[in-house]
Amino acid sequence: MPAKPFQFMDVPRRTPREVPVSVRVLGWGEIYGQFDAPAAGEQASRCLDCGNPYCEWKCPVHNDIPNWLSLVQEGRLFEAAELAHETNPLPEICGRVCPQDRLCEGACTINVGFEAVTIGSIEKYIVDEAFKQGWRPDLSQVKASGRRVAIIGAGPAGLSCADRLARAGIQAHVFDRYEEIGGLLTFGIPPFKLEKQVMATRRGVLEAMGVQFHLGIEIGRDLGIDDLLRDYDAVFLGSGAYRYVDAQLPGQQRRGVIPALPFLVSNGRRVLHGGADAGPAAAMPAVPTQVIAGWQGAAPDLDMRGKHVVVLGGGDTGMDCVRTATRLGAASVTCVYRRGEAAMPGSRREVKNARDEGVRFLFNRQPLSIEGEDAVTGLRVVETAAAGGARSESVQIIAGSETVIAADVVILAFGFRADPPAWLDALAPDREADQRLRVGIESRLPFQTAHPRLFAGGDVVRGADLVVTAVYDGREAARSIARLVLATDDRRAHSEPAA
Repeated sequence: MPAKPFQFMDVPRRTPREVPVSVRVLGWGEIYGQFDAPAAGEQASRCLDCGNPYCEWKCPVHNDIPNWLSLVQEGRLFEAAELAHETNPLPEICGRVCPQDRLCEGACTINVGFEAVTIGSIEKYIVDEAFKQGWRPDLSQVKASGRRVAIIGAGPAGLSCADRLARAGIQAHVFDRYEEIGGLLTFGIPPFKLEKQVMATRRGVLEAMGVQFHLGIEIGRDLGIDDLLRDYDAVFLGSGAYRYVDAQLPGQQRRGVIPALPFLVSNGRRVLHGGADAGPAAAMPAVPTQVIAGWQGAAPDLDMRGKHVVVLGGGDTGMDCVRTATRLGAASVTCVYRRGEAAMPGSRREVKNARDEGVRFLFNRQPLSIEGEDAVTGLRVVETAAAGGARSESVQIIAGSETVIAADVVILAFGFRADPPAWLDALAPDREADQRLRVGIESRLPFQTAHPRLFAGGDVVRGADLVVTAVYDGREAARSIARLVLATDDRRAHSEPAA
């Protein structure tokens, strides 16, 4: 029997069970539960199948959302998992960390008046449950080409690229300086948004597809780029964006001032090695110095017990910091943002979660300096007003409104930018710095750099951006790489005389 149309009029939007605040702040587990099959099917049935799927077009990888919603509704889980992977090599990750309220769900046709379909939670359900039931990508018809590609960086761009190369019969070798795959998926995004086991499962899936990981290896230190270009048919650079944006606040050299990325990476490594129950004072492995690009401070102290923490910045990284500080035992956590709440660049869901967990928000406050002698004692701010509407980038200072917020720790979460590796200079010495990784413009193939066998994508090209845009770049770069290395075989086959 065909499904009843306009189910969204009778079935309200529901999300998976949310762990109570009083419980979730005591640990590091994900705060959202999982749909079961009936709940996932019921929520999938709310899709209008509108014929012009705005959700699909708003998605950076253009997921075939209406069709995999229909498959879930019909109970055809493995087919839904196969379809989800056709456009997205990392769907269970995007289902967790994408800002769906600004992407697919924000564009859902029924979002106005009836609330959007719970697309992200259903995407997560599809892949988690399919993996649990034994589904794996079917590469039985893939023919090995004998070609090999080196991938620098095991973050979302690199993993996406590796997946697509494996499906094309090209062996992917992924190099990363960390001891586990995932890049900032593992070490930057807190486990209450993306548990470590999710990445461990994905690693097993990729290795079963033939992807080989070489971890704890830094290109430029342990291996040279010349070695990779000699030993592999092509190289993909997806090393991310690790250089923090320096606001050059007076007093930021004081003890207790921490950039967001070393803070999050240090805690990510501590939880990874100490388990989800690792307490605030658990032993912490040292942070790789490369992670602190542009920062000369020591590895951060993660013991926040009894301290007053102030986080500067209103993006998703800022929300990760405030929620992490809460779980590390801070006495109070305050987020300071220079504009109003409507102008915050991060996910509305993450702001709500932070507020639910006791974080205080101070909007329209411009940081002026960090106060104290040797250690931080406070943050001097001045009030601001929007200079061109609530969402305006510009603000004006309100004279005479300076105040000092008491603080023991100040975390700088102003964002990150790309920090291309030094060895890139030798490959394109005649190019300006901002042109060496300019891809898809002057090159013959999309994502190809000035060097014909070096491709690049993700945050190292874009600057800090979404996980899903890095996934897109890796996917499309793999397509270009396959065209390059497999076309060589085609040319050879056509040039060889018949036997």
